Amino acid sequence: MNPIAFLGQGRMGVPMARRLVAAGHEVTTWQRADGVPVATAVEGAELVITMLSDPAAVREVLTAALPGLRPGATVVEMSTIGPEAVRELRALLPPSVALVDAPVLGSVGPAADGTLTVLAGGDVTGCRAVLSVFGRVRELGPLGSGAAMKIAVMSALVPAQVLLAETYAYGEAHGVDRDALAGVLAATPLGPLAERLRTPSQETRYSLAHAAKDLELGAWAGASMATAARARLQEAKAAGLGGRDVTAIAEHVAGPVGGGPGSRAVPLNLPAIPATNGAYSHAVRVGDMLYVSGQAAFDERGEVVGDSMTVQAEHVFQVISRILADQGATFEDVAFIRTYLTDMEDRVEYREVRSKYITGTPPASTTVEVSKLFMPGLRLEVDLIVALPAR
Repeated sequence: MNPIAFLGQGRMGVPMARRLVAAGHEVTTWQRADGVPVATAVEGAELVITMLSDPAAVREVLTAALPGLRPGATVVEMSTIGPEAVRELRALLPPSVALVDAPVLGSVGPAADGTLTVLAGGDVTGCRAVLSVFGRVRELGPLGSGAAMKIAVMSALVPAQVLLAETYAYGEAHGVDRDALAGVLAATPLGPLAERLRTPSQETRYSLAHAAKDLELGAWAGASMATAARARLQEAKAAGLGGRDVTAIAEHVAGPVGGGPGSRAVPLNLPAIPATNGAYSHAVRVGDMLYVSGQAAFDERGEVVGDSMTVQAEHVFQVISRILADQGATFEDVAFIRTYLTDMEDRVEYREVRSKYITGTPPASTTVEVSKLFMPGLRLEVDLIVALPAR
């Protein structure tokens, strides 16, 4: 069997990696908490599979993997990132490395028993047998076809669940028995989804945060239904339901204010970036404003990353990009950025990194020199105020 590197675990990745091992493949797994460089994890692998949270994470991890990718290897991108991000990955990877996009339909149960639907785009000749370990492989056309199909499908399934959450909320507000309503809906094409929403799952099969992310990728300008559903999900995520199953949207919509945005400050702490020390949150959302705490270059173990301004600034902006993506924002939505430097002589290096991320009209900005930061060795800290996209 050809050696495989599986990058990223989580709820879906763990059972998928286990299926590969059970099928007799030689598998090297990698996740951030391991502390192993990505390039080391992919060395010698003929097949590199990514199953990560969002486009920024995939881009970051594969960039770090580049030095270890062998010529002739194939990268199989199985996250939900959309066709545009797949095209960016093709430009990122060297021509000697093949790329297949193969996101999946299904949740943790199907991942464990090998009944996922694999939506494959690109030439799957060299990886078809491996992909079939996960379930049925549907070959959909050229590179990007699988990613586009996944977003198209989720743009129907996720808004339908938000619609049903509002249906139950309307019924409750007007004295309609919930079970009776579910019974009537059971006889319609929406019956199976209505049953799922009747009692929100306490087990997270498909998280509300991931559903919001999928609609952030798919809510194009003319998609009024997906755009409205995205707003509902973003509100629920800001209210602390991001880690719950997507069916928890029914609880949010049925809340005392119908799930509408409020002025309450909602702390946000992302599992995909190094945890705080408990004295602050990564960011706080108030309505459509996001206040991002000072971000510095330290890893999951609390150790400083790198000793140069360039390395530390790159790390900081990668972390910021993930915080923004979690709330459906980009650097174009940054209203104010403040930077603390321990040596103003480093400002040229810092500006070069910052200009890679902030490319449009610059936001309001302040840069100051300080004698020291909260950890020895840190060269900068950056905080922001972000005007979140209109809903």
